Amino acid sequence: MQKIVHHIDRLNDVIGRSIRWLTLAMVLITFTVVVLRYVFSIGWIAMQESVIYLHAIVFMLGAAYTLKRNAHVRVDIFYEKMTPRGKAWVDLLGVTFLLIPFCLFILIISWNYVSLSWSLLESSREAGGIPAIFLLKSTILLMPVLLLLQGFAQAFRCILTLRGKPMNTNEPAD
Repeated sequence: MQKIVHHIDRLNDVIGRSIRWLTLAMVLITFTVVVLRYVFSIGWIAMQESVIYLHAIVFMLGAAYTLKRNAHVRVDIFYEKMTPRGKAWVDLLGVTFLLIPFCLFILIISWNYVSLSWSLLESSREAGGIPAIFLLKSTILLMPVLLLLQGFAQAFRCILTLRGKPMNTNEPAD
């Protein structure tokens, strides 16, 4: 079980550390769009759309990394004072009854939406836009898959804690 957790953590860690650089790209591209538009009166639809694509990718693919880092917003009035076993129970129940159903719902409800986009090889409606909306929409399916994997890793980690064999959760320095 520990090997599975390690591999899932590693996958989401690599993805998260890679896509976080896209936020810098978004800032630089946005700055370039503004300078080109207001200083040189030049505009490129594809450049403007790329900011939207990057933003979506960061949030959709970064969700599992955020879960791995335990960095989601949480109201922890009680949680912060719980023992490791208590936290393990709360996390295990949260994964089982909230995260897994949510991810399955997203997968089921968005499958046809994404499939249709792929069948049409959907592209931007704007002249000069990015001809890859079908790729962008694929992140709608990637997000719940990555979240499910990380949720299973979290559940396995909780089970190990409840069995008295907690995993080392030392995070590497950023």
